Amino acid sequence: MNTKDRMTAFLLANAGPSIRLRVRREVLRDIPPAEEAALLREIAGEPVYTLVAACQKENGWLGNGFHGPNKNAGPYENQEVGVKYLAEKGFGKENPVLCRAMEAFASVPLSDLCYRTHGKIYDEFKFAANGQNLIRCACIARAGFDERIDITPQIQLSLDSFRRVLEVDSILDVSRTIKSCKYRLFHNFEKWPCRYHFDILAHTAGWKTEENCRMLAEAFTRLMRTDRPEYMGLGAISWPGHALGTLGCFTEGFSTRKKTDGASLIQLETVEWMCRCGLYPYLPALREDVRTLLDSVDAEGICRAQVDEEWLQHISTYGGQQLETDWKSPVRKLCDITFRALLCGTCADSPDLSAYGF
Repeated sequence: MNTKDRMTAFLLANAGPSIRLRVRREVLRDIPPAEEAALLREIAGEPVYTLVAACQKENGWLGNGFHGPNKNAGPYENQEVGVKYLAEKGFGKENPVLCRAMEAFASVPLSDLCYRTHGKIYDEFKFAANGQNLIRCACIARAGFDERIDITPQIQLSLDSFRRVLEVDSILDVSRTIKSCKYRLFHNFEKWPCRYHFDILAHTAGWKTEENCRMLAEAFTRLMRTDRPEYMGLGAISWPGHALGTLGCFTEGFSTRKKTDGASLIQLETVEWMCRCGLYPYLPALREDVRTLLDSVDAEGICRAQVDEEWLQHISTYGGQQLETDWKSPVRKLCDITFRALLCGTCADSPDLSAYGF
């Protein structure tokens, strides 16, 4: 068997229902409706799903939080993480909990207290790499509801924010220093890419043209440069009065790998999202990562690559792709790692991966 076949065989024999569902649906594309429905019912019996469904309010909002947990909202009992959990687990437009959460996104105004900004609207077009609507649109994209809820302006903003990297020399050109704050401050109505722009592009498709993919790859190439140590890790914030951070503002030195204790750990989420964006043909570093993942698959179909397990575990606002219910058994962690490696190969969709079966 080739690499892809070994990986799918291992996962279908060992993984939980979410991974088996997504392998059949997204990789093999051969799942009968009755089997798909049975797997979704099995996933709906898991404890976290029960928790998320139980916290849904009458208007569809999940829990008492928006951008992650707080003292009144647990790790999954908030709108953003609840939506991301449901989407990653394989639920879609057939799921009433997710549909009602999307209805809340469509009907609840951005000034509502549900968004936990004290009624203020932080305009994502005024504040670079920020704004509660950017989070909302990333959730809509992740859930696959962008055909029902229009997020076209935010998709364009995401593209324009990456393009801005190519129009200036550095983040210094889009931000300034002020006496009242130790951080740099973005100019109003400037653009700069962040994690949520990346999330939106990775989970939508209408923007993908060769021109846009090449532009995005070139922007990442600029961000990944390491020849200017004075700029590496240099970011900016959005509000002068206090350190209102951005939504994961990208900086020079951006990497698909985490260097720790002499090891170079692949960040699976970053690699997967880049592949989803169609960047595999244009980014040598990404091609190296994908080949490393696939070359690390053993005879049993298990990916043994060194990956950033901390970034992979759980599902949260700024990371986490864990689909197995827990990692108490080593095989469950290996299923999560192998599944994401399989998705990277599948989303890369390049002729030069044919030797692996993709």
